[in-house]
Amino acid sequence: MDSISKAIALAAEKRRSGKLENPLSRSESVQPFEYTKTRRIVIQPDVMHENRLIAGGDQQIVVDAYKLLRTRVLHRMQQNNWRTLGITSPGANVGKTLTSVNLAISVAMKHESTVVLVDADLRRPSVHKCFGIEVEYGLLDYLEDGIPLERIMINPGIDGFVVIPSHNHGHTESSERLSSTRMERLVRELTERYPERLVLFDLPPILVGDDVEAFSPYLDAFLLVVEDGKTDIAEYAKTIEILEHEDVLGTVLNKSEETGHGYDYYY
Repeated sequence: MDSISKAIALAAEKRRSGKLENPLSRSESVQPFEYTKTRRIVIQPDVMHENRLIAGGDQQIVVDAYKLLRTRVLHRMQQNNWRTLGITSPGANVGKTLTSVNLAISVAMKHESTVVLVDADLRRPSVHKCFGIEVEYGLLDYLEDGIPLERIMINPGIDGFVVIPSHNHGHTESSERLSSTRMERLVRELTERYPERLVLFDLPPILVGDDVEAFSPYLDAFLLVVEDGKTDIAEYAKTIEILEHEDVLGTVLNKSEETGHGYDYYY
């Protein structure tokens, strides 16, 4: 086991305070939702499979890994009455966005209320790419031009799941936009309109700038994503230091080969 794996295992052991109970007992199926204003797009199965989305995948080990992650995340969120969760990573290209998307899909497949995934990575937004969606209006259109929320929300053909995409690459004032009054209003509207809605934010890597720190006052908790054999232990330690005073649910170890499967997660 390499150093990053040991660090995560140690952190997990420190957090463990008893047997985890599954707070979700109802069936995997959810009641259909009606979308009267939200744009609804049906994503083709081959797109889902190609982009490794669990809604169209056939790798049961991946689906099961996200179910476990979902259950643990929901347990902690419900236990603390938390509604907003930011998903970030120390550096880029470790599977942060795919983890965000698949976690949201898994929650929608299980949870009786809705889940919203907001692409708040204004530096390099990519949530829409996972679904093969062409973005007409996105988060910055809401923040800068006053485009109504209903016009930027997309249902990707999965009941209980809404995406707010973004499409402005390399925005130079991303932290200012994320900490703006307009962004605060968006978070409040998303959490107040539907009391049981879980809101996930796919954030930029934490070490690329001050975006995550600027946005942290609007979040209840964080989830970290690292990649086995790629994330440097010094980067991980620096990330934990930055989030020292925040509530961090845990760390997802992506693409671990520890158990020989090549796509497992330790939490």
